[in-house]
Amino acid sequence: MDWTREEFAAAVTEHSRRMFRAARSVLDSDADAEDAVSQAVLQAWQSLDKLRDKDAARPWLVKIAVNCAYAQRRKQGRVVYLDDLPQEPAAPEPPQTGGLWEAVCALPPDRRAAVTLFYYEDMTVEQIADALHVPRGTVKSRLSRARKQLKQMLCDEEGSYGTI
Repeated sequence: MDWTREEFAAAVTEHSRRMFRAARSVLDSDADAEDAVSQAVLQAWQSLDKLRDKDAARPWLVKIAVNCAYAQRRKQGRVVYLDDLPQEPAAPEPPQTGGLWEAVCALPPDRRAAVTLFYYEDMTVEQIADALHVPRGTVKSRLSRARKQLKQMLCDEEGSYGTI
């Protein structure tokens, strides 16, 4: 099925937040995630003829965004932003409480990606496995471990406030 420019632009506009969230679940900064989404849009446009079913645009675009994010992560290796370094030694700060999304962002990248795609993007285990290039069982175990870790993190956070 042939796509018009307008149809492609509408699909990208509709799913851009999903693409960003998926890329951000892999990368450590918003700017890097935006770069990955930009690269994903370019790659999607260049390979648009491969997408036959317009109803499959959402998982297809998200998968491309995830792949671009992983490629960017491999290229840049471990990056430490100078703005993030303290000017002088400081006393340890108490953990900041920010809720569920902050807890999800604190997960290891493989679990964070699985949780984001499953709970925030409503992708199936099969779609996630395809997007992350891992077996379905791996996705299920990552989700299970992430749930346990999130539960522990959120219970610890709640406990730091004392009993209400």
